[in-house]
Amino acid sequence: MCIPTLLTNYPGRAKAIKTTLLLVMLLLGNLSNAQQSVPIVYPTVSLSAEWIACPNVNLKDYGVYHLRKTFELSEKPEKFVVHLTGDQRYRLYVNGVPVVLGSARGDLRNWYYETIDIASNLKAGKNVLAVLLWNMGNGAPAAQVSSQTGFILQGNSDKEKLVNTDKSWKVIRNSAYFPEPFPASRLASYIVGSCDSVVFKKYPFGWEEPAYDDSAWLIPVLEPQPKYFNVKRNLIPRTIPLMEEKLEPIHGIVRVLNLDAQKTIKTFEKSGSITIPANTKATILFDIKNLTTAYPEITFSRGENAKVQITYAESLFDKNNLKGNRNQVEGKHIKGYYDVFLADGGENRLFRPLWMRTFRYIQFDIETKETALTLNKLQSMFTAYPLKENGRFSSNDTSLDEIWNVGWRTARLCANETYMDCPYYEQLQYVGDTRIQALISLYVSGDDRLVRNAIEQFHQSRIPDGLTRDAHPAGGGKFIPPFSLFWISMVYDYAWYRDDKAFVDRYLVPMESILKWFEYRLDSKSGLLGKTDYWNFVDWTFSPSGIPSGGIDGNSSILSLHYAYTLDQAATLFEQMGQSQKAGYYKELSRNIKKAVFNSCYDADKGLLADSPEKKVFSQHANIWGILSDCIPQAQQQEVMKKVMNDSSLISSTLYFRFYYTAALKKAGMGNLYLSTLGPWKEMLSLGLSTFPETLSPTVRSDCHAWSASPCYDFLATVCGIEPATPGFTSVRIQPNLGNLKEASGEIPHPMGTIKVSYQKAKDGTYKATIELPANLKGEFIANGQKMVLMSGKQQLTFK
Repeated sequence: MCIPTLLTNYPGRAKAIKTTLLLVMLLLGNLSNAQQSVPIVYPTVSLSAEWIACPNVNLKDYGVYHLRKTFELSEKPEKFVVHLTGDQRYRLYVNGVPVVLGSARGDLRNWYYETIDIASNLKAGKNVLAVLLWNMGNGAPAAQVSSQTGFILQGNSDKEKLVNTDKSWKVIRNSAYFPEPFPASRLASYIVGSCDSVVFKKYPFGWEEPAYDDSAWLIPVLEPQPKYFNVKRNLIPRTIPLMEEKLEPIHGIVRVLNLDAQKTIKTFEKSGSITIPANTKATILFDIKNLTTAYPEITFSRGENAKVQITYAESLFDKNNLKGNRNQVEGKHIKGYYDVFLADGGENRLFRPLWMRTFRYIQFDIETKETALTLNKLQSMFTAYPLKENGRFSSNDTSLDEIWNVGWRTARLCANETYMDCPYYEQLQYVGDTRIQALISLYVSGDDRLVRNAIEQFHQSRIPDGLTRDAHPAGGGKFIPPFSLFWISMVYDYAWYRDDKAFVDRYLVPMESILKWFEYRLDSKSGLLGKTDYWNFVDWTFSPSGIPSGGIDGNSSILSLHYAYTLDQAATLFEQMGQSQKAGYYKELSRNIKKAVFNSCYDADKGLLADSPEKKVFSQHANIWGILSDCIPQAQQQEVMKKVMNDSSLISSTLYFRFYYTAALKKAGMGNLYLSTLGPWKEMLSLGLSTFPETLSPTVRSDCHAWSASPCYDFLATVCGIEPATPGFTSVRIQPNLGNLKEASGEIPHPMGTIKVSYQKAKDGTYKATIELPANLKGEFIANGQKMVLMSGKQQLTFK
């Protein structure tokens, strides 16, 4: 099976085309039974082929379609490159073999197309390209943008253009599919789209195979071509690789109703199949132990008119609608979204949903009629962005290894064609979540393509007054002003971890527009941010809706200091880019805001910053920002951080804001206490979670939320102490915070190679450090206020 070879271009595509600089990556999918194809490099292509669609249907409504193109080749080609995309989603088959799923999620101004070489799947003689194309209509996921149903494919050269989409293709609507809407009353904020209902008696089996007779299919309609440019979709090359796909078994029966349970389990363990007798209503519940994101693939036979409902859930619920320990089954029920199909009585039919499902528990509710139904094979195709675990962490504390593993699984399941806040409920790329996810990716994988993609997509989401949307891509779109500040922090982070000034440079002007948006809203009397519009979300512990005191009417110390913190980051970026005058302006503006906040919100009796000048409400958040921004003088930061850690009267941080809590702890010189703050993560492990949730118990929503995976970053950046010493990671600073650990080791991927560290504690309390840096990378090691020079290669140090 061919792995499609994908094309990417430098995100600043206009500038890149002008200068003919094309930074092209070989982006290989990881489909099963794959052969590696030859790398190819192509410039951005203007697709002049026709967009085609099914006639006599509303192309904005729900619909599932099949398209085919039959053509002859005199010989098997060495290379056969095509560019293609679909609205909303498509899957291409070549002579019956699936080769690519697309298109990568974007928006109408930035609609991605794939470039693939399908030569290895072609042959001399008759060949068939077949496409599954679908539009979820009103039931589309919130992250899915759409113009209308359509598909376009274009050969790269004259000899390949015989397959261009036009009226020589054939199309049919698959009437077997219906949307299975999910009632919002069952699970709050479920916005990942309708599920599938399939009547297999209406299914055109074999539609993707060369031997299928499509003579009765329809001639497609052509989408009108705009004269000068495509106002419906602006096509650009895909900038990320294909998603990983890997087969996994569905196993672990934990409940059987209305069947002989022991016989069912024994038969399934032996043969992998289950037979449900005629005229039976049965329930079979599986616990696969670890949450996954996958396409279930259910092969079944016979059972004419049998109804099968497949329900997916992250966890089970008790009678009080609480999750409790995720391993517990007794006394609990499943609640979640579901697919439905009706069997046609045929042999070896396959049900696979159109879009991936998220589940640890999967339940089959089956009602047979006059004939028995056999589930021949139960498996799923795992899918996620192909992040590799190139970073490592280990220690003598095995609980940290478990936190690492669960955290990395969390991060992986929240990364697909974009980063996602959670794979079960929303699948939206939020800025606040993504900043943390991006750093995890850089530290553990080293793959920066999804990071760059996210930075660019948030840039694409900006409105004329400068703000980014809170999440993008998204069909609607809200605004969380603090998230626009976090977008600037993402650019700042990238500038420290990648030596790529050209990429950073294109975002400086957009950054300024965001900073000006906030500057215009400074209160001339208080010097703090005044009333700002939209949703000023900070953390879920604030009421209402995560908005702190002053977040609605103005004069919030938290929002003001977040702005000052970002101004300092922007000033650093402008300084690095040679714009010292702007850097000076932003530094001065930041100083003025911090001075105003300290003068109006610092409570000398408490020794803390209040959330607003009224000094009625105090939170960890205000003081965390006070430390991170240096609003609180450095000499006082340790004392304030001790109160943040120990004063139970303060509004506390959730798992999300613990990322900034840790950053403040480290900045205050108290990083050695980090490991003592991991109680919430250990509690989550004790509850049987295989991924980390949105909030700590009781978790009412997502059991998988990447902002809770921050220990995967901090184990390497804080415990092992590996961070950039200079912009672009051109040198490294290693400053460990080992707490009570006797042994620890870690490694991170760096553009020049791998940075490796290990620490061993001797009986006299000293540590021996072994540091290995890639060739041409130098840096410094800091411990107990002492600095030691690090050189390329392996070296050993001793410190207290």
